[in-house]
Amino acid sequence: MSSMSFAKRIAAAALLRLPLLSVTSVVQAAPEQYVMDTQNKHAFVQFKISHLGFSWVLGTFDNFTGNFTLDQDAPDKSSVSVDIDTNSVNTNYAERDKHLRAKDVFNVAKFPKATFVSTKVEKTGDKTANVTGNMTIKGVTKPVTLAVTYIGGGKDPWGGYRQGFEATTDIRLKDFGIDLDLGPAAQVAHVFISVEGIRK
Repeated sequence: MSSMSFAKRIAAAALLRLPLLSVTSVVQAAPEQYVMDTQNKHAFVQFKISHLGFSWVLGTFDNFTGNFTLDQDAPDKSSVSVDIDTNSVNTNYAERDKHLRAKDVFNVAKFPKATFVSTKVEKTGDKTANVTGNMTIKGVTKPVTLAVTYIGGGKDPWGGYRQGFEATTDIRLKDFGIDLDLGPAAQVAHVFISVEGIRK
């Protein structure tokens, strides 16, 4: 084989690889935008709080919206934001829910929305991360850290692409001006979040 023929083959191979390398680079570098699938109830914000230290009151917020940006190559550049309709609080008991909407708890007439906006994402394992952000409830904003676990992702049957996560955190009620007297054991609400996001 002549040196010219060998050189041409090397050049051709390099040219063939360039588009693939370019596309791979773009795919790896591009952060992905997702909207939480709350319309089809594939996302949940739930909580539980002790009742007098004897049992648990379980509840959920039926209405909320949220978005997240996922950067798999640089997880620390990912972000999430959630808006919660506080009037949608639901503990499966109308009288209790009426109290929760009242002035001394969520005061939904004045503060119809609670929000979480991330400020920092720190990877803690192959499928886990701590997501710190500003939580605003009743007009009070405090830093809160969510312990997040990646559930999975991939194509759905309708031609879309989804990613799923779950998260937990504890919130001290008095930090947000919530005066709920259910006993000494009821000073903290344990929050569980499950979200399935659809790529935009």
